[in-house]
Amino acid sequence: MPRRQGTSPAAAGETVLLLTCEHGGNAVPADYRDLFAGQKALVRSHRGLDIGAGAAARELQRRLGAPLVASGVTRLLVDLNRSIGHRALFSEVTRSLNAEQREQLLASYYHPYRQLVSRWVGTQLRQGRRVLHVSVHSFVPALRGQRRFADVGLLYDPAHDGEAEVCLAWKKALVGQAAGWRVRRNYPYRGTSDGQVVSLRRQFPGGAYLGIELELNQASLARGTRRARLLADVAATLPR
Repeated sequence: MPRRQGTSPAAAGETVLLLTCEHGGNAVPADYRDLFAGQKALVRSHRGLDIGAGAAARELQRRLGAPLVASGVTRLLVDLNRSIGHRALFSEVTRSLNAEQREQLLASYYHPYRQLVSRWVGTQLRQGRRVLHVSVHSFVPALRGQRRFADVGLLYDPAHDGEAEVCLAWKKALVGQAAGWRVRRNYPYRGTSDGQVVSLRRQFPGGAYLGIELELNQASLARGTRRARLLADVAATLPR
């Protein structure tokens, strides 16, 4: 089940921050351990979770004082960042389950997570606040033999003026830090690709909801001092 940690009171009219982490862990629930027998290496790999993202999200929560909704269940069970019907919603492990079993996975893990985030956003908007939603992820340093040249990726919808403004300001602030971070917008993925923030943009049109995916290079997150400095700078430069 998703966990909501902390609260963030706000006065009417101001921007409130929400952190989420859809791929924050790789736990396999007891009811599905037999299904995942012999898959330990897969579950521990970047396909089982966004390595380092869960710890990064908790550190950002501590620094920013924002609520965090995070999942600790492996994405191989059901991918919380994919829409119903998306080919990657279920993995090769769970795709073999029958329709009723897959519906049970959605009912137990997917819908509660999505609904918790959606309800929180809806409540804030109804109270006249603007929501800045930062969904925390990580990416592998190289994929299919191609190295990724960034420490941080900021994914957003270029057609959404508010998101574009936040990401441009965030990038300028981050690259201006003494650490010299490599920051790219809509890299290594597009901000309009299928994901929870894209779904929420459709659900809450009008500009009061801003959804940004923060992508952190796992190579940077793996290094103790560099990781601490990166997360400190990410938190310190986030436009609010």
